[in-house]
Amino acid sequence: MAGSEDLALMLETRVPLVVVETYEEKRALELLLKVARQQRCPLYRWSLTDGLSRESFGVQVHEQTAHCEPVALLTHIKQQVEAAIFALCDFHPFLADEPRHIRLIKDIVLNHNQVPHTLVLISHRLDLPPELARYSAAMRLRLPDEAEILGLIREEARKWSEAAGGGRIKTDNRTLQQLVTNLKGLTHGEVRRLARGAIVDDGAITESDLPAVNKAKFALMDMEGVLSFEYRTETFADVGGLGKLKAWLQERRQAFLKPQDNGLDCPKGILLLGVQGGGKSLAAKAVAGLWSLPLLRLDMGALYNKYFGETERNLREALKLAELMSPCVLWLDELEKGMAAGDGDNGPARRVLGTLLTWMAERRAAVFMVATSNDIRELPPELVRKGRFDEIFFVDLPGVAVRRDILAIHLQKREHDPGNFDLPSLAQRCAGFSGAEIEQAIVAALYSAAARQEALSDTHIAEQMDKTNPLSVIMAEKIAALRHWARERAVMAD
Repeated sequence: MAGSEDLALMLETRVPLVVVETYEEKRALELLLKVARQQRCPLYRWSLTDGLSRESFGVQVHEQTAHCEPVALLTHIKQQVEAAIFALCDFHPFLADEPRHIRLIKDIVLNHNQVPHTLVLISHRLDLPPELARYSAAMRLRLPDEAEILGLIREEARKWSEAAGGGRIKTDNRTLQQLVTNLKGLTHGEVRRLARGAIVDDGAITESDLPAVNKAKFALMDMEGVLSFEYRTETFADVGGLGKLKAWLQERRQAFLKPQDNGLDCPKGILLLGVQGGGKSLAAKAVAGLWSLPLLRLDMGALYNKYFGETERNLREALKLAELMSPCVLWLDELEKGMAAGDGDNGPARRVLGTLLTWMAERRAAVFMVATSNDIRELPPELVRKGRFDEIFFVDLPGVAVRRDILAIHLQKREHDPGNFDLPSLAQRCAGFSGAEIEQAIVAALYSAAARQEALSDTHIAEQMDKTNPLSVIMAEKIAALRHWARERAVMAD
């Protein structure tokens, strides 16, 4: 990420071709103009609709209004003997299968020692052809940090207040900080727009605004369906069982949140293996809950795109967003869906694996990765070797004490007092049930009681348990094999 200082340094090193990938074209031009004035070099802007014009502070000085077509533009630049900076906006469509455009750009670049023109290509996304890439340098504009985001929110609040006749924006420090966290990873203009949207409807920034802001943010970043975000994670800590996992997390909490205080290596992440419905998802959420951190869920199955290279780009963008949201927990759900072995050496799964392994090895941001898998045998060995994850935990079917806790949690969730039920007896009755199967037994019992116009009782729950064939019975051989594997190679989570 770069600002005007980085851009000035790039131009001072006489890079003939600069690529700026950004959605903030206006801001990029403002930074270029600032640098051009410092270096006393003229700056020209080109677009297909406006042609070529000289940029200056205040009113534009239109020295050239022709040359709207790319060939005429590049020919004109090639013929100029006065060095200048040329900002070409949205030039990316004219680089695909256009040999004449590429040749003209190359002529300008190769003549840089005689006439040091600098071409700056500004676009939301731009891939240079190989014959130009070696002469270029790429940069992205720096995104606002937390202090800048807070300043932008306050500026939008002040504008609304002035327009409303001096009214004061209602909010509290906790909600304001949550909004700042939610807006990380967006451009200056996007931060302003979403902050304005949170304010204008009722003149307040409240917790009810945050889900809408979050949804709009992920839509802007084209991450809907790939990434989802939970900002209130405290309740996730209330999970039955998982005693050993919770103790392991508590030991490493300070080392992750404040690594500078103790000199210990920052925890990297864990892999959760277990039976379907056994509570891996709850365990992943519990990590964020116990550490009071935001939770980002990456759906590995949703990464894939039919276009070559887009799948890896989706993953890179998701990982970049996770770093911008740090400190946070990144939950990779059903890891085997994204990189199961057997896709061929050149398949998307291999490229996704390579991208993920590189990020795992090189990341410096405080992102704790929690990966879940139903079958570790489907994962490539280079992903699960020692050192990739801090530990592999096995989330087994709950024991009798944990089943009793799960029953109590789901009864309370549905506004029933657990004290009115014989939990020890019910917990014994549902031996071999997963947490999801226990919950569904209670849900079915509630339907049954409502149909009979009766209050929920032990009898209704017991009836539904007796009707259920748990997965531990239906797939007994497979689960037994999974338990056998985990007994020698993983740490029990409970």
